Amino acid sequence: MFKNTKAFSGFSVNDINKAKEFYSNTLGLDVEEVMNGNVLQLNIHGGGNIMIYQKDNHTPATFTILNFPVENIEEAVDGLTARGIRFLQYNEPIKTDEKGICRRSGGPLIAWFEDPAGNILSVLQSEEK
Repeated sequence: MFKNTKAFSGFSVNDINKAKEFYSNTLGLDVEEVMNGNVLQLNIHGGGNIMIYQKDNHTPATFTILNFPVENIEEAVDGLTARGIRFLQYNEPIKTDEKGICRRSGGPLIAWFEDPAGNILSVLQSEEK
């Protein structure tokens, strides 16, 4: 039934203007206002779109809602830190280093951070460099 549909995902934030500033200026994504500026559309390289909408009783996701693959996680973390991003620190069941990078999860090198609404995002490097 959905084999040929172009699906997309979306998530909520508590302040659409802060979200626009963060996703366009801090992260450098192509952000488009749609539905009379009530919804943001992230135009992701490769053709994907993600919708962001304001929800007055927004509760941040407790899981990673958006992952950004990068070639070099050290450069990505350093660059985002320079833009004011603070990376999350975890001790159990996974552990992150002083930069916020998890190096021993059995998966890719990954570091998590939050958007202004408290939703969790990540940068990840699939192959160790």
